[in-house]
Amino acid sequence: MTSIDFITLEVADPAAAERFYSQGFGLGKEVRLRASEEPTSGFRWFTVSLVVSQPSIVNSLFATALDAGATALKPAKKSLWGYGGVLQAPDGTVWQIASSSKKDTGPDSRQIDEIVVLLGVTDMAASKQFYVERGLKVAKSFGSKYVEFDASSSPVKLSLYGRRGLAKVAGVPPEGRGSSRLAIGSDAGPFTDPDGFVWEPIA
Repeated sequence: MTSIDFITLEVADPAAAERFYSQGFGLGKEVRLRASEEPTSGFRWFTVSLVVSQPSIVNSLFATALDAGATALKPAKKSLWGYGGVLQAPDGTVWQIASSSKKDTGPDSRQIDEIVVLLGVTDMAASKQFYVERGLKVAKSFGSKYVEFDASSSPVKLSLYGRRGLAKVAGVPPEGRGSSRLAIGSDAGPFTDPDGFVWEPIA
């Protein structure tokens, strides 16, 4: 089964981005950084979700990210599906921080249970088939709206979302131009998907 080991965010200032992610989220080797001056503007067609066990962890990560320089796009609050919010890092990456629980059941551990990269795609059927052909197994599928792949062997989970729908979830306009400034490190690469997302080999 295809495994996603990490994602690489391409940023204009790697030192500043490293400070932000260290202070804001305390992320490990699953999120890497490298310098890039590739032109990009507006929505970059993807978001990254940090899934945690309870609201207090959402609030803690949200607060430290804002203190480190992030911008709130959607304040953390309760919803039908749980509790969460959306923010944008100084490098432009949109992050969702969420819990399926609406109540705290223990101390704030700041533990991140899952990292999910959501790709905004223009043709769900074509993108889904493309990834299935490259060894990813579909775990959940909701027509043209959402596809989630099995991540039982992966440090990073992959999901597909309709591009306009993902922009709405993120709280940003759907328009964007240039590079996504994202690369996905996997044992399935290298290749570029139908929406221009780049996959790179692990080694």
